[in-house]
Amino acid sequence: MALKKSRLQLDDQLCFALYAATNAVVRAYRPLLGELGLTYPQYLVMLALWQDGSAPVHALAERLQLGSNAVTPLVDKLEAAGFVTRARGADRRVVFVVLTEAGISLEEKVSVAQQAVVCRTGLPEKDLGALRQELKDLTDRIAVMGLVPQDEPT
Repeated sequence: MALKKSRLQLDDQLCFALYAATNAVVRAYRPLLGELGLTYPQYLVMLALWQDGSAPVHALAERLQLGSNAVTPLVDKLEAAGFVTRARGADRRVVFVVLTEAGISLEEKVSVAQQAVVCRTGLPEKDLGALRQELKDLTDRIAVMGLVPQDEPT
C-alpha cells in the first residue's frame, strides 16, 4: 500500500532543526562538563551566577526562563557538590544562592570546555554571534505572542 505524501515534512520543521541542534550542542558539552562534576542544566545555573552574582532562586529561575520548582533541585545538587551555598538576605524570607570558592574557581575550567564546544561548531565568532542573536530574537517574538510557558529542564 502506497503512503499518501504528507504536507508535514520532518526536515521542513523549524522545531525539529532547533531540537536536533540543541541535542548536538548538549551532547558536545556533556562529557566535558561531566569531567567537572556538572550536568548541562547545572552549567546554566552556574553561568547565571558567574555573570550576575548571588541571586534568590526565583531570580535564577526567571533568568533561565524556568520555573522555581525546576531550579531548586539543580541548586540542591550544586550545593551538595560544594559549588554554591545558600544564604539569607536582609529579608530573612529570601534565600540567596551564592558561589563558594570552589564554584568561583570552577569558572576557569568550564571556560575551557565552553571554548572546545565553540570550536566544534566550526562557526567564526561573527557568525556565532549572529546565530545567537537570531535565536534570542526568535525566543522574544514567540514569548510576546504568549506561546512560551516556563518549563522544567529534561
